[in-house]
Amino acid sequence: MKNLILIRHAKSSWEAPLKDFDRPLQKRGILDAHEVSTHISKYLPKTYIVWSSTAARASETAVIFAQNISYPIDSIVYRDDLYTFDERQLEKVIKSCDNSLESVILFGHNEAITNFVNKFGDVFIDNVPTSGFVSLQFDAESWDSINKGKTNKTLFPKDLK
Repeated sequence: MKNLILIRHAKSSWEAPLKDFDRPLQKRGILDAHEVSTHISKYLPKTYIVWSSTAARASETAVIFAQNISYPIDSIVYRDDLYTFDERQLEKVIKSCDNSLESVILFGHNEAITNFVNKFGDVFIDNVPTSGFVSLQFDAESWDSINKGKTNKTLFPKDLK
């Protein structure tokens, strides 16, 4: 059994003239990330690893979630290959997970996340919003053999307002 939790980075700022990779979170994004992350503990597996895109908005979101779920911040694995908007690239990264890992929490970007959860989950989601949490479970022994799984839980900021 493999468990995958995908979390889209929180709402980011377009205010400063920065490269896309360097855009920080805006105030609403920070608040939404705190709100969602304080409501997910009961949906988390017992053990897991956390991976995050190296983009500022994704890594800042990962840190907020880690703090609120008591996950050691220095244990977050930052991966350049998660800075992608392409679900095929995201799928490639996920399918390359070490099979000793049963559960992965991954912080990344849209369109990749929405398209991935629609390809591999059993619930259609029009758009995974910023700070959106989607938990998938796969009846598979290896990551490279994951196929259609079960969407166990979605939690979006609008669900908490």
